[in-house]
Amino acid sequence: MAESVRFIRSKSRMQARIGIILGSGLGDFVSNLYKPKSIATSTIPSYPHSTVQGHSGAIVFGRLSDIPMVVFQGRIHYYETGNLETVLHPIRVAHALGIKTLIVTNAAGGVNPAYSPGDLMLLSDQINLTFNDPLASTARSHLIRKLYKKNRELYPANLRNRVSVIARKSNIRLQEGVYCGVQGPSYETASEIRMVAAIGGDAVGMSTVNEVSLAASFGMKVIGISCITNLATGIGTLPLSHSEVTETADRVKTVFSDLVKGIVKGIA
Repeated sequence: MAESVRFIRSKSRMQARIGIILGSGLGDFVSNLYKPKSIATSTIPSYPHSTVQGHSGAIVFGRLSDIPMVVFQGRIHYYETGNLETVLHPIRVAHALGIKTLIVTNAAGGVNPAYSPGDLMLLSDQINLTFNDPLASTARSHLIRKLYKKNRELYPANLRNRVSVIARKSNIRLQEGVYCGVQGPSYETASEIRMVAAIGGDAVGMSTVNEVSLAASFGMKVIGISCITNLATGIGTLPLSHSEVTETADRVKTVFSDLVKGIVKGIA
């Protein structure tokens, strides 16, 4: 991590307190930044490489309405490497760069039948079905464990309330629900989706849960937003595909950008 951070700091000295992780098909948000400085993750020592369509793989420094930001354009999924540390590496880097508030986005399948493709969902909580412990590497640190136990609210209610107000003022339809994270890379069966619904999940995807748990253990304040790009198996009638995910994300990118811009300005 230190090697990655040294290289990044050799390219940009910008000090930012707000960071964003962009999920599948949502990478175009960086076009909103003023004088962006993009660093390809493939050039960063010890930094894992993203291999999934819709995740370009870059860390971008820039300003939004004069607010300095760090944007992680694309992420690494557990199914790409089978190594949880590659998933968590960007979170460790974000923490080392001084990020205090992290906006985590993803593309997800809608489990709640009230949702429609193109909806945005504010994460109120999460269910980790990846069967990984993102704090295992720090389990020997009693302080980290103690802090994590005190910070059970991964998505603080006061921030969620502010985001809801911002969305309402901007006339943006915003659902709120629980995100269920699975390993992937296969889509779930109809029976698995019924299980997710039965245990309280409103949307399902292949990322986010481990990243957020680690970020919260570091003391970061987290805002989570899912783009509901498709209806999960058994909820919708169409066959699932990654192209549908990226196409829907592309369709709603303007609304998504408007919401994130409003959030950044509202919390800065």
